[in-house]
Amino acid sequence: MIEERARRRLPPWAVDALIGAGVTLVVSIVISSGQGGRQGPDAIAHLWAAGLGALMLARRRHPVTVLAVTALGLFAYYAAGYPAVGIAVPVTAALFSAAEFGRLVHAVVTAVVVVAVSVFFRLIEGQDFSYVVGYELAGHILLMAAAIALGDSLRSRRNAQAGARRIAELTAQRYRQEAGARLHAERLAIARDLHDSIGHTTSVISLHADVARESLGHDESQTRAALDLIKDTSTRTMSELRRTVALLRTPDEDARSVVSLSGVGALREAAAAAGIEIDVEMRVTAELPATVDASAFRIVQEAVTNIVKHSHGTRARITAFDDGPLLRLSVVDDGPGHAIGTVTATATGRGHGVEPGHDIGQEHGTGPGHGIAGMRERAESLGGTLTAGRERAGFAVRAVLPLERVS
Repeated sequence: MIEERARRRLPPWAVDALIGAGVTLVVSIVISSGQGGRQGPDAIAHLWAAGLGALMLARRRHPVTVLAVTALGLFAYYAAGYPAVGIAVPVTAALFSAAEFGRLVHAVVTAVVVVAVSVFFRLIEGQDFSYVVGYELAGHILLMAAAIALGDSLRSRRNAQAGARRIAELTAQRYRQEAGARLHAERLAIARDLHDSIGHTTSVISLHADVARESLGHDESQTRAALDLIKDTSTRTMSELRRTVALLRTPDEDARSVVSLSGVGALREAAAAAGIEIDVEMRVTAELPATVDASAFRIVQEAVTNIVKHSHGTRARITAFDDGPLLRLSVVDDGPGHAIGTVTATATGRGHGVEPGHDIGQEHGTGPGHGIAGMRERAESLGGTLTAGRERAGFAVRAVLPLERVS
C-alpha cells in the first residue's frame, strides 16, 4: 500500500532515478571495503558503480539490454581485478527490473549464467570449493531468486489491477448499454401508449364529428349527442394522458392506475355510439400483473379502434379468460367487409394478401400503419404471441399473454 501511494506521488522516471541511486550507493560501499582483488578501489571502480545505477533509467524501455549490460559489466569488473562485490548485489536490480516488465525467462537465464561463470572461474583460480559452493553460493542464489520473484509478483499484481480496472470499465459500459436499452424500450412503450390512446380517441372524434356535421341543421338532438360524445371522449383521453404522465414521473406507481381491462366498458360505449354492438365476456379469476393488465387493455383498445374505423360489421365480441399461467384475449367482429386494397399483418408483421373489411396495412389511407405491429410488440415484450386475420366468423385478433414475465 505504501509503495502504491509512493508511485502515485512520484513519476516513473523519479522512481527509476531513486533505484539507480540506491544501486550506486550500495555497490560503492561494497567496493570501498576493499576486500580481495588485485588492485584497490579507484575512481574507475566507483564510476562503474555509477554506471550500474545509471542503467536503471532505461530499465522500463529496455529491460533485457539493461540486464545484459549489467552482467557483462560485472564480468569486466572482475576481469580488471577490482575488489570483490559478490555476484548477486550488482545484478539484483537488473534481475528485478527484467522480471517486473515481463522478461522472466531472460532474468532466470542471466542469473544462472552469472552464477555458473562466477563459480567456474573462482574454482579455476584455486578458491576453496567448500567455501565457494557450500557457503557463498546459497546466499547469492537466494538473493537473486528473491529479486526475480519480487519483480514477477509486482508485475502480476499490476496485471491483476489492470484486469480489474478493465472489468470495471466493461461493467460500467454494459450498465450504460442496458440503461440505453431500457430507455429505448420505455420510449417504444410510450409511443405505443400514445398511438393506442390517441388513435382510438381521434377515430371516435372524427367519426362523430362527421355525424354532427351531417345532422347539423336537420337533427339537433343527434348533433348534440355526437358533440357530447366528442366532449366525453376527449375528456377521458386527457385524463388518461395526465395519469400516464404522472406514472412516468413516479415510475413506482402501480400501472393499474393508468389502464386496465376493467376499462373495457368505455370502449364498448364508444363503439356502440359508432353503431357497433360489442359483447364482453370476462372470465379472469386470477389477479393480473400490472404490465399484463395494461398491455391486454391496449391490445383490445387497438383492435376495437380498427373495428370502428374499418369494419363493415355491426357486432363484435371481446373475450378474456385466464388459462392456467396464460391470459387469452380475442376480439372478433362479424363484418363481411369489402376488399379495400390493403394487406393483413400477422404477428410476424408480414402481409398475406388482400383482406376485406380491415385496413391493417394502411391507416387513414395515408401509408403504413402501426396498429398490428404495436399489438405484436406488446405481446412479444411479455413473452406472448399475437395473431390477426380473417376467420370464418369475421376478422379476429387473438393474443396469448403469460401471467409471469418470461426472461
